[in-house]
Amino acid sequence: MFLGLFLYLAPFGVDAQVTEKFDKSTVIIQDPRVDSLVLIHRKAMEMNLAHEEHDGIVGYRIQIFFDSGNNSKSRAIWVKDQFDSRYSQTSSYIIFGEPYYRIRVGDFRTKLEAEAFLKRIARRYPNAFVIRDKIKFPKLLKN
Repeated sequence: MFLGLFLYLAPFGVDAQVTEKFDKSTVIIQDPRVDSLVLIHRKAMEMNLAHEEHDGIVGYRIQIFFDSGNNSKSRAIWVKDQFDSRYSQTSSYIIFGEPYYRIRVGDFRTKLEAEAFLKRIARRYPNAFVIRDKIKFPKLLKN
């Protein structure tokens, strides 16, 4: 969408009217319409993300636990708590799909990232494996 708007406005010419100085050696000269295009793009993305079908992206997680039967929920909670105390920087999730409780960890965008983390935890979780799953959106840095 952003590219389409850019291509639409490109033939009208570029008037370098906005000048910003960040320090003595950097000067940015840009057309004022660039800011309006960025604002339109941000609003469009916010509208897209508000829909339920955009609650994540396809990525990878590592399944470290699954169990069914009596006390499976309490064992899943215990495993999750143990994982969270050792690897506090990595997200963990309890997922229930009858009859199993599963613990999946991480929000990895690539299989390579997931496999690298799997190597780190393989001693503690020898039956763990990488699985394709819907993951949360990566956190973006604010300007």
